[in-house]
Amino acid sequence: MPFNKILPKRTSVTLLTIAIAIAVTGCDESDLTDASSTPDTAFLATDDNSSSSTDTIALDTLSGGEISPAEKAGLLFMREEEKLALDVYSTLFDTWNQQIFQNIAKSEQSHTDAMLSLLETYDIPDPVGSNPVGVFVDSDLQSMYDSLVNQGYASLIDALQVGAAIEEIDIIDIEKRKNEVIGNDDIIETYEMLLKGSRNHLRAFVKNLANQGIDYQPQYLKQAEYDAIVGTDTERGN
Repeated sequence: MPFNKILPKRTSVTLLTIAIAIAVTGCDESDLTDASSTPDTAFLATDDNSSSSTDTIALDTLSGGEISPAEKAGLLFMREEEKLALDVYSTLFDTWNQQIFQNIAKSEQSHTDAMLSLLETYDIPDPVGSNPVGVFVDSDLQSMYDSLVNQGYASLIDALQVGAAIEEIDIIDIEKRKNEVIGNDDIIETYEMLLKGSRNHLRAFVKNLANQGIDYQPQYLKQAEYDAIVGTDTERGN
């Protein structure tokens, strides 16, 4: 994607892995540090116990099934795209030492772990494997990573705008992949939980940019969709 652009059913162990992995995706942008704060004044907010248990119950009720070529391709792509977000944020934290990047990177780790759990469920080889930070199998994602990191090196504001752009792209790509799923509710539910996390992350970056005096405008989402996200409260629970 340009920058400007019959398999085994799940076991209860796999379900629990996914549920735990995505329990932290609903972080509250008000709990993420402002970019001007010192690193030790912030923490990553996780969802409360009630939402975590709700997510576990919801995933336990779903059944796996056959997987189509489009669904398989979606899982492979989203596994690497979530790694891309993790790698960019980790790199930008090392560059700018601003806690928001580290906090959201922790959440992105749970996102890519959730995708790995689905790959294992459907017996699909993992494209990430032991690849280090900044290395991707998908050539479009490799180019995207290189471009985003270079942009984020320019200034803190550029880095925050990179974060917002990643979340916009993530929302668009997850929605696209979710619409390709036919009948596999475990995949749909995971995508929906990742979408919730990405919307919250977008709100967080927009808020931090506002604190820097920047009125962020969407780069990829349609204006109405963007307004609907940033104009609503943080999402919690299932």
